[in-house]
Amino acid sequence: MCGIVGYVGPKRAQDVVIDGLRRLEYRGYDSAGIAVVHEGELALAKRAGKLANLDKVLADTPLPPAHTGIGHTRWATHGRPNDVNAHPHTGGARRVALVHNGIIENFVELRSRVEADDHVFLSETDTEIVAHLVELQVQSGVDLPTAMQRVCQQLDGAFTLVAVDAEDPDRVVAARRNSPLVVGLGEGENFLGSDVAAFIEHTREALELGQDQIVTITRDEVTVSDFWGRPVEAQRFHVDWDLSAAEKDGHDWFMRKEIFEQPRAVADSLIGRRTTGGLLQLDEMRLADEEIRDLDKIIIIACGTSFYAGMVAKYAIEHWTRTPVEVELASEFRYRDPIVDATTLVVAISQSGETADTLQAIRHARSQRAKVLAICNTNGSSIPRESDAVIYTHAGPEIGVASTKGFLTQLVACYLLALYVAQVKGTRFGDEIDEIMVQLEAMPGHIETVLAQSDAVYELARAHTSTRSVLFLGRHAGYPVALEGALKLKELAYLHAEGFAAGELKHGPIALIEDGLPVLCVVPPRGRDQLHGKMLSGIQEVRARGARTICLAEEGDSTIEPYADDLVRLPRVPVLLQPLVAIVPLQLFACELATALGHDVDQPRNLAKSVTVE
Repeated sequence: MCGIVGYVGPKRAQDVVIDGLRRLEYRGYDSAGIAVVHEGELALAKRAGKLANLDKVLADTPLPPAHTGIGHTRWATHGRPNDVNAHPHTGGARRVALVHNGIIENFVELRSRVEADDHVFLSETDTEIVAHLVELQVQSGVDLPTAMQRVCQQLDGAFTLVAVDAEDPDRVVAARRNSPLVVGLGEGENFLGSDVAAFIEHTREALELGQDQIVTITRDEVTVSDFWGRPVEAQRFHVDWDLSAAEKDGHDWFMRKEIFEQPRAVADSLIGRRTTGGLLQLDEMRLADEEIRDLDKIIIIACGTSFYAGMVAKYAIEHWTRTPVEVELASEFRYRDPIVDATTLVVAISQSGETADTLQAIRHARSQRAKVLAICNTNGSSIPRESDAVIYTHAGPEIGVASTKGFLTQLVACYLLALYVAQVKGTRFGDEIDEIMVQLEAMPGHIETVLAQSDAVYELARAHTSTRSVLFLGRHAGYPVALEGALKLKELAYLHAEGFAAGELKHGPIALIEDGLPVLCVVPPRGRDQLHGKMLSGIQEVRARGARTICLAEEGDSTIEPYADDLVRLPRVPVLLQPLVAIVPLQLFACELATALGHDVDQPRNLAKSVTVE
């Protein structure tokens, strides 16, 4: 949530900052603003609503031709989304302007302290308090980096702060704690951003910042210290995608583009996973084989879509490794006093690598001596840096707020983890692992086959624009697919949608069935005859009560035809891998139904791409 941009260089700061904010719109926001430093003064503009509202203000009254600036897209936490609460905020003398992502937990105490000195606050935000504190420091005679260090030592909570000083026009200073921030390294210019999309148009060279660090950028220099002024050596990395990867490429929505990128994303996530000798290898496996063999439990922690990927992983890991697996919501994990120790592997799944709940959960796990492995799409983010091992998903940039290719590549990473553990523990023979890898490597082609049916799925979606409720049913690995399909419809179409394990119907949910209710059914492959038969029974139960059944079933399954009002065919794949193809029609269905209803598919209401506060 929230997008932050900072710039110092020869270009016009307003243009660089606004373009950067536009590339961060996918993160979700409800107001936007910019501040530049010009000839010893600050110039600001900010507006509630979409960036287009700010564009109109700047078109009428452009900011001065400054070369230093900061910008922000805000997702409201403290204070309503309006013009006054929008960032940047300034100190009382308008010498310092500051933007902020996160929450200052001790803001009440800090505000009382500053108000006692007759400072007047204009907004309802916790951010404005920090602006006043930083300004008080520079007014006392210290420079902006020192001011930021002193203020950060007083703050509790999760935050990224970026500030400029009107009397120091060639410098931007930022700080991070439990909230994302990266540095873009240019020639004669430097950048700050919530993620690399903010500056990818200008440079693909970047620095990752660690916990409790402060960075100062000028045109020609980047310096990093901790909150107490001690120098820090930041790690440099190269961004392996370019600007074209973040463009819509002719699609109406980034999300639709990303759905169609899934064959390539899955293929990329499988590249280089085997040695010349045929053994599996993972990105950053810093766990010894003996540590993996000693594992007696795996706990998967995640939120939202990533949680459903973890549910699929449980089926695969337990089946292939015979190791017990628990799947937990990261937001609940550390509050229930979980039983973890040195023989526990905690697997944290996060597309952004900055999910606040998941980050705090892995810190708790490590404090209990558990090993932590991250599955992540974002190089240099916090969760991989704080983990013992990493599997990167190589999905490329995912701009749409509702995850699509992020989910499929997380599934691939989970399968790879399961097979790797099986290889190390010896619970599967090498030829068995080879066979499953061959099946995985065929999945991009199978996903292409599903995407070729997109027009039929779109027509089906448009036929349900008057629907107010939809149910999703699945069994085994199809159950998490049902949950994820329901989540997509909630996120995008704002409809009541629920996913259920089909066997649970008779234990309560069947009371929801009424005449004409759409029920999407993920039918297991026929190779699992018991599962398949049980699913057919569940479909007959809802159909007998008037439901309209939309069935996803493998090619050649004729037994489903009498019970499907609408039928979407899936390629024939093993039951554990079926989620890779079964979720795709549900993504297409949700995207098209939301489009038909007139919703903004890429930026659903109230949602943010990365949840960076608990």
